Amino acid sequence: MRRLLIGSVTVVAVLLAGCSTRSDTDTDAAQNATPAAGASTASADFGTLKDVCGPGTAKASTVQGVTDKKIQVGVMSDVGFTKKSEFVDAAEVFTKWCNDAGGIDGRQLEPVTRDTRLMEVRQRVLEACKSDFALVGGGAALDSLGVQDRLKCLLPNFPGQSSQIGAIGSDLQLIASQPTAGYFSYAGYYTWLLKEKYPDSAQKVGIISGDAPVTKVMSAQFKEAIAGLGGTVGYSDLYPTAGVSDWTPYAQSIKNKGVKGLVFLGDFASLAKLEQALTNIDYAPDWIDANSNAYGPAFQQLAGTALAEQHNYAELFATAPLESASGNPATQQVIDLFKKYAPDKQVTYPVLRAFSAWLLFATSARDCAELTRTCVYDNAAKQTAWTAGGLQAPFDLSSKEPTKCYSVVEATAKGWQPADFKPDQGAYRCDAPVYKYRGKYGEPATLASVGKSLSDLT
Repeated sequence: MRRLLIGSVTVVAVLLAGCSTRSDTDTDAAQNATPAAGASTASADFGTLKDVCGPGTAKASTVQGVTDKKIQVGVMSDVGFTKKSEFVDAAEVFTKWCNDAGGIDGRQLEPVTRDTRLMEVRQRVLEACKSDFALVGGGAALDSLGVQDRLKCLLPNFPGQSSQIGAIGSDLQLIASQPTAGYFSYAGYYTWLLKEKYPDSAQKVGIISGDAPVTKVMSAQFKEAIAGLGGTVGYSDLYPTAGVSDWTPYAQSIKNKGVKGLVFLGDFASLAKLEQALTNIDYAPDWIDANSNAYGPAFQQLAGTALAEQHNYAELFATAPLESASGNPATQQVIDLFKKYAPDKQVTYPVLRAFSAWLLFATSARDCAELTRTCVYDNAAKQTAWTAGGLQAPFDLSSKEPTKCYSVVEATAKGWQPADFKPDQGAYRCDAPVYKYRGKYGEPATLASVGKSLSDLT
């Protein structure tokens, strides 16, 4: 898995902002509640993107999931397990806004939840294969479980996040930003930590991860990449996925080993407890990579006074931090849309990533004279500097290499805020080296592996 969801198979899913839009049986009610095709009651612009949605004269179609009135898309989610709602919120807000503006050439976007309940990924993919035009703006902790079936039925995926090695970089999947298959996506961030911000920490890095096969692979990847960037991992440990009653022994080991930089691959609730234990024994590493799972108010509440002593950072896959919304119109627009369409819901980092995915899909579909999977996929794949209207640094979807841009936030006792990492392009710094894994950690699934090719896509 990647850093958007980390920890054990169980813990990872809890961390994941596994979300949905609405249940599969709510389709008719939702359609009846939307404006008539062709209506336009909202601005169609998003950030720097013009006319994302709008009215039109769409005709009847024989393409699965498409009629003259609607486009049905699936949203993969672990919501039945995690009870998290980021993706459901993003889908609800985006589609209501887009539909109010007229839809896609007059067709209303109709998102349908594909609730995996963590372990039912394949079942939900098979259901989506029967009725959805595409998958958009979602994610599942165990997403590789359904990737072969998705490829067999030629179902394109525009996820808000991708998690497992088999899914990341798989065919017919276009993610609007990182991770990138086969590469360490945090090379810029770690170069800044190890060589610039805290150079004395480079030879004193430690890693703690959940005791599960997936997380062990991640730990190995980080150990390799840190060494490749000039650092040394001198301490590593596992914690049981069922939880730890007392983190003091782990804190004491970190102190005894003189760890100056700590990578934590687990849930932020456990990290908060570890940091409290570190604070209690009067020890603080130079830095802790809390990762993007911790980016939000919940971690601050759980860590409490420990944040005054511990130095937490996270990299956001070159997404503009929420704290910079006043200076970033696109981020502010997401916040404003939530106030209008889902005022009781919170804008989070997964929401921003999901919005980027929805925008990529919508603009790609908009530009099709005839709406087909091939057209939408090809349009999205041609994006060489995708910014989602200003939500993120430019990302080249036509390339197999990671972006050179990154954004770093820091947790303080007063809340998360942009770190002093010397950004050189707005909210981003764009000088990341490229680190390609040398170890063998698995390969993304391909159309060829299921006897298909791009020429089969219609």
